[in-house]
Parts: sequence; C-alpha cells; structure tokens
Amino acid sequence: MQLVTNTPPQATATPAPTEAKPDRLIRLAEVETLTGLKKSSLYSLTRAGKFVKPIRLSSRCTAWSLNSVQAWIQARITEAEAQQ
Repeated sequence: MQLVTNTPPQATATPAPTEAKPDRLIRLAEVETLTGLKKSSLYSLTRAGKFVKPIRLSSRCTAWSLNSVQAWIQARITEAEAQQ
C-alpha cells in the first residue's frame, strides 16, 4: 500500500536568474537611503521630470515603485560610466 500526500514540491532557495523580483512600494525614507538624496532634491528632480514620480496612496501618503527607483539609479550609474 502506498501513502499519497498532497504536499507541493520544495521550492528552491534562490530564484532562477530569469525570474524578476516582484515590485513593491517604498516610502520616502527608503528612497532617500537608496539614492543618497534628501526630500527636497527628490521632489525638485521629480518636478523637473528627472526622477520617478511617486504614487499617491492616500491624501497624505505617497510611495515609489522599488523597481522604478532601482532602474533610475542604474541609469545614473550607466550614464556616469559612459562619461569616463
């Protein structure tokens, strides 16, 4: 007699290289940490169209897409490397 279980196969600890991490929303403090810029600079760049626009969550709460902020950072790195 065989015992049949309905347990799913074990997931691997690391995602496959082709899998993208799911996006999440990050608040101002984390954006400041990731970019090294402060609130006034971030909003100034946003008004000038040079930084990612925040997403309004409520009347007094905004957040940014982590993937968008990381893409902006990578673009700055690529731009700086191209100028060297």
